[in-house]
Amino acid sequence: MRIVITGGSGQVGQILARHFHSEGIAVAVIARHLEPAPWSTVRWDGEHPGEWGKELDGADVAINLAGRSVNCRYNAANRREIKESRIITTKLVGDAIARSSQPPKLWLNASTATIYTHLTDRPMDDIDGEIGGTEPGIPSTWRFSYDVATSWERAFFEANTPRTRKIALRSAVTMSPDRGGAFDTLLNLVRLGLGGTSGSGDQFVSWIHDADFVRAIEFLVARSDLDGCINITSPNPLPNRDFMAALRRAYGVSLGLPATDWMLEIGAIFLRTESELILKSRRAVPRRLVDAGFGFLFPDWSSAAADLVQRWRTARSSPSLPRN
Repeated sequence: MRIVITGGSGQVGQILARHFHSEGIAVAVIARHLEPAPWSTVRWDGEHPGEWGKELDGADVAINLAGRSVNCRYNAANRREIKESRIITTKLVGDAIARSSQPPKLWLNASTATIYTHLTDRPMDDIDGEIGGTEPGIPSTWRFSYDVATSWERAFFEANTPRTRKIALRSAVTMSPDRGGAFDTLLNLVRLGLGGTSGSGDQFVSWIHDADFVRAIEFLVARSDLDGCINITSPNPLPNRDFMAALRRAYGVSLGLPATDWMLEIGAIFLRTESELILKSRRAVPRRLVDAGFGFLFPDWSSAAADLVQRWRTARSSPSLPRN
């Protein structure tokens, strides 16, 4: 088997590349910024066709993860780059697959669980979940996030690749102990005594343990009967207050300072990010995965957090382990 990962230099791409390479699978990572790796690496600019497209011809699976980080201020320039980086790269991959004499059997394209509306009273599955963006009175930053998600998926499904099965990965945040990732950031807040409730604490947090993320991808590769939009999330999202409390317990800290909405808004300005990433409720559940028979190793956040904290500590005491 040969797997090509476009936009594969980020945390999730490296998790997948490490895993598949360890399984003896031929992996090619295509990205703007490359570092030495035991798998094949190919550079692209994420804007134009090129020699990189030949990597997709004859590959078994294409996984497109390309897109500018949303961890920034949503000013006009950043909004344009966030949206265009996803749409343009998705179209590039689709065009390369369409030109292939032997196109990949499967194309997995990143999407996001943020696509679902902000609700706390019921979960959002990948069959009946309500897409957001039309609610009255929502902040412009939230409306922007919905626009990015829906435009991204539209570009993906409009790609003319009739010989390739396609799945949009509506993923929650992948939690791993890698440096600079979401879990590392949250745990550092806990260590500094700042890991309390954010805002009301009622907003739900969707997440997935990195081991289950990899296993879900393998499951989708093997299941040729699955296509369309699929939630890649734990089956048990939980309110922010409970999420942070479980993380504090896992690390062994009893207290964490809470942050009100206005504190988060001010902090977001100084950190050059957006409070939407924390305050918007994400209550996505993986109905299609579960219905298809997928079983989670870490369905609950308490056990996942305990495992991640242990691995985080081991990684910091063992410099030879991978660092992203």
